[in-house]
Amino acid sequence: MLKTWLNIFWLGTKELRSIMSDKGMVILIIYSFTLAIYGQATATSETVNNASIAIVDEDHSALSGIIANALYPPYFNVPELISADQVNAAMDQSQFMFVVEIPPNFERDIREGRQPKVQINVDATAVSQASLGNSYIQSIVTKEVNLFVNRTDNSAQSSVELVKRFAFNPNATGMWFGAINALINQISIITIILTGSALLREREHGTIEHLMVMPLTAFQIVMAKVWANGLVILIAYGVSLYFIVGWALDVPLAGSSLLLLIGTSLYLFAAAAIGIFLGTIASTMAQFGLLVMMVIIPLMTLSGGMSPIESQPQLIQPVTWFLPSRHFVSFSQAVVFRGADFSIIWPQLVTMVGLGGLFFGGSLLLFRRSLATSS
Repeated sequence: MLKTWLNIFWLGTKELRSIMSDKGMVILIIYSFTLAIYGQATATSETVNNASIAIVDEDHSALSGIIANALYPPYFNVPELISADQVNAAMDQSQFMFVVEIPPNFERDIREGRQPKVQINVDATAVSQASLGNSYIQSIVTKEVNLFVNRTDNSAQSSVELVKRFAFNPNATGMWFGAINALINQISIITIILTGSALLREREHGTIEHLMVMPLTAFQIVMAKVWANGLVILIAYGVSLYFIVGWALDVPLAGSSLLLLIGTSLYLFAAAAIGIFLGTIASTMAQFGLLVMMVIIPLMTLSGGMSPIESQPQLIQPVTWFLPSRHFVSFSQAVVFRGADFSIIWPQLVTMVGLGGLFFGGSLLLFRRSLATSS
């Protein structure tokens, strides 16, 4: 038994040297756990940010000026004043995402109790920002008009008082969720690619036959690749979690960092086993690349990171249980955001180990067959 694990250790060190000597792979790993995560977390915003806006002020009153001054950064850029005949051309050329048209006699109609119409032109090619921005503008205009009419910002008393409490993310910062989801996606992608390509590289270079003539078993060869590649990704994950997610993006970690690393290690075992499994099925790098595309997309889209499991079609929800990424997303969110301890997340850990064991066992069964096919 001791000799078996010593063989696994020394084979793993060989794999580590192979990874470190591949400059392209090293650059890919560094990029994936730094710039890629930062870009994914900050590129998609759930709030309106510096949206371009113009105002057609045909009233030139104090109230129209108040409304224009209320549309300010960071939600909107400083509004530009344009004429009514410039609206169509400006929208066609994508100069502005929003154009607010204030009609003549707007303030006078408000004072006299009429309900004048303010037209909001929206460039809806940016669907999410357009919808949110439209709501922001409506809310701002309504607030400023009510304040102008009532001379106070006190709202009417309601018979019901709604008390909102945001748990785990008080400011509802979407970037927190995006950063963790991006980190999980990078782990899945890089681990599967790294382990599967490592096995195929051995076969294409002919070095796998050298290993097979040595007193080594398929378990030792596969396990060595799993722990070596998993260790590289775990180190990259830890560095990214601390410097990119924690420091650069300022995402707080509510739970235990040690528990998070342990759970990530178990998921790396499952993801590496999937990579080895795909590597045994594919006979060339081209085939492996196609298989990775077929596997990675469901792993990411059905994991619950992009949309909650409950929001997915009823037919798909039971299938997601067989994806290790679903349980890892649930585990990570529970530890990072809700501060969950082992007594809460142990089912996810057990499930990840079980699914990883199934893929690992399948890899061992197909390993000999893949060698026979390539020889």
